[in-house]
Amino acid sequence: MRYLHTMVRVKDLAESLDFYCNKLGLAEVRRMESEAGRFTLVYLAAPLDRQSAAANDAPLLELTYNWDPENYSGGRNFGHLAFEVDDIYAICQKLADQGVTINRPPRDGHMAFIRSPDQISIELLQKGAALAPQEPWASMANTGVW
Repeated sequence: MRYLHTMVRVKDLAESLDFYCNKLGLAEVRRMESEAGRFTLVYLAAPLDRQSAAANDAPLLELTYNWDPENYSGGRNFGHLAFEVDDIYAICQKLADQGVTINRPPRDGHMAFIRSPDQISIELLQKGAALAPQEPWASMANTGVW
């Protein structure tokens, strides 16, 4: 058995692609549109998985955009997406600078949570050992839920 992808439904494809690609750094590796099914599927890969994803040999994030409007609620009910990062503080600062709320700051130098525009929880985990606690993160309170 091999893990292939996680699918999340999105309300606004352009807004979601801006978040996942321009802010989080994922890359679109393929797209499928179904006129009959009235949906678009966009497959995204993390930076270190781009080459493997092109060969269908890496896990992917599948964004499902249904052309007919639907109201999705409880985006957190399936769990979360998790990404390993080289520097948890740098990515959190980059995201915060772009207006992304850090719901659970990386107080421990190891883990943080953010949410997508569709309220999907995303866990960011420090690659290797946790970094030493650092301000302003060490003193920052949680915001909302994750």
